[in-house]
Amino acid sequence: MDNFSDLAFFMCINKHGTLAGAAQELGVTPPAVSKRLAGLEARLGVRLLHRTTRRINLTPEGESYLVEGGRILAEMEALERTIAGSSSTPHGLLKIGATLGFGRRHIAPALSEFSRRFPRIEVQLYLTDRPLNLVEQGLDAMIHFGEMPDVRLTARLLANNRRFLCAAPAYLDAMGAPSSPRELARHNCIFIREADETFGTWHLRNGAQQETVKVRGSMSTNDGESALAWALDGQGLIVRSEWDVADHLRSGALRRVLPQWQLSPADIYLVFPARNNRPDKVRALVDFLLERFADHRVAGPGGVDGHW
Repeated sequence: MDNFSDLAFFMCINKHGTLAGAAQELGVTPPAVSKRLAGLEARLGVRLLHRTTRRINLTPEGESYLVEGGRILAEMEALERTIAGSSSTPHGLLKIGATLGFGRRHIAPALSEFSRRFPRIEVQLYLTDRPLNLVEQGLDAMIHFGEMPDVRLTARLLANNRRFLCAAPAYLDAMGAPSSPRELARHNCIFIREADETFGTWHLRNGAQQETVKVRGSMSTNDGESALAWALDGQGLIVRSEWDVADHLRSGALRRVLPQWQLSPADIYLVFPARNNRPDKVRALVDFLLERFADHRVAGPGGVDGHW
């Protein structure tokens, strides 16, 4: 039982990201937490955390202990629930991560309805413009765009989502619309600085034909809404997800550019740890969001014609 207690203790530290935060939840002093952590590492014979004055980071051994330990605790919880014959009503704390724009517009409203349906689940939504790490940030689930970064995670497709190259009519009237990807180099392009992409490089495909174009621009930001506002104001060309620009394309505030060329897809997934016995609260979230976004999973081209 001490081993199970140590697992829960270590998960508490990771959830808060600091020893002081864990101490506050556990009702002890930070030195007491530090001493117990040192004892745990001594018992296991490995270092679980890299500690600095400002934050802690998991070592590879610490990440394995956290992931596998979480799975074991979830299985233990499921076993006790089965034996005790307790209520199957989902309950407990559920931490969900998402990007700022999509999280505000689509996930936050969905979670409001989810909370009404499952009042015993305490929902915490974490929105950020930085890449999310499910394990390091102690999340139960997160929203992810594009290909899966970690094979140890499980993902369910929530919505099909394309990326479009587009611009305001005022810009295209003044500068002309490019007729090929190579012409993009003479246009002002608005960039969104994201860690996963090579800055200033756009990849386009038309059937078997592929083009990689180095483009330039006078404006860039890490905020998608600011970049979109600049595009609507006629500042230049922009690449944005279908969910973000569909209304503007329908209204005519933006026009697609090079519509016969496709950019890399950005399908939207709900990602959660791979476990045999998934907690009821996570299972409830998965089922709820799959139902909520059912109209956005399409077999055909879909898109602006009636989905987002």
